Amino acid sequence: MIVIMQQGATEAQADHVIERVEQLGLTPHVSRGQFRTIVGAIGDKQPAHQAILEALDGVERVVPITKPFKLASREFHSEDSVVEVGGVPIGGSAVVVIAGPCAIENADMLNRIASAVAERGAVLLRGGAFKPRTSPYDFQGLGEEGLKMLRETGDNLSMPIVSEVLNAAQVELVGQYVDMFQIGARNIQNFQLLREVGDFGKPVLLKRGFASTVREYLMSAEYILSRGNRNVVLCERGIKTFATEVRFTLDISAVPVIKNYSHLPVIVDPSHAAGARQYVNALALAGIAAGADGIIVEVNDRPEESLCDGPQALLPDMFSELVGQIEKVAAAIGRTMVNTNKKKKG
Repeated sequence: MIVIMQQGATEAQADHVIERVEQLGLTPHVSRGQFRTIVGAIGDKQPAHQAILEALDGVERVVPITKPFKLASREFHSEDSVVEVGGVPIGGSAVVVIAGPCAIENADMLNRIASAVAERGAVLLRGGAFKPRTSPYDFQGLGEEGLKMLRETGDNLSMPIVSEVLNAAQVELVGQYVDMFQIGARNIQNFQLLREVGDFGKPVLLKRGFASTVREYLMSAEYILSRGNRNVVLCERGIKTFATEVRFTLDISAVPVIKNYSHLPVIVDPSHAAGARQYVNALALAGIAAGADGIIVEVNDRPEESLCDGPQALLPDMFSELVGQIEKVAAAIGRTMVNTNKKKKG
């Protein structure tokens, strides 16, 4: 349930509500909006709890949260959340672009691609150091050496970095280097991993599982939020359907549905959904038009040499064209682009 404080309630009154929530054996989660404070009371509530909390000074009303995902729901936090990643906002009125190679293969390759995407409009750099692959014989990433390369490259270009963590044992290691953890589709119900990144506190990019419903997806986000980490960004990356023309089906409808249910930012990953670069731009633009707060895409200047997902990676010029198209779509729906490193030409 949520305790809605009166407009103008004092800090002392809110603190007393938090103290009383704890005394009742519930866990308090505070959301401070522009006009009023809301205290979430999460746990095994009893019928008498609502009346006890409603009697406290400064409380306007106590409302049950009907959604199973409490902290992710708009009932708990009605305003859109904005997650800061190394100074870059995700959410709000502006659209963000995250780009880079699928996997970090060597320093030269990473520097070339990172420089290309930074020049063309990306504000966060992605790159996999640990790669979950379907086949045990495929390239699995460079591990910590790849993280070091990514960190150095991001620092040189003044770009925050995003990379995937595969299990709970890796969280501390990966967390030493990245500005944002990425949790992939295969780990959406790796609950120990979700708890660990929640405890670590750094922003998390949580991808939807390829067979997960929206409600199941938001329950996974709830694991992170329940540990006190509010910096969660959701990513729709496509689900399995009977379609064979694309790798996965990008569920565009999930974007407005999640926006209706939750205050968390949502981006789309058209690269993994399409599996082929010729479809990536169209899917990205559809996601932005549907209300997504940004995109994460793979870019490679030599995809034929890539050890990982070369066919779905955009060429730099295709990426540049996409950024220009996103600017136009964003403007058409009343949004802007997050300030970019894009060099002005002409």
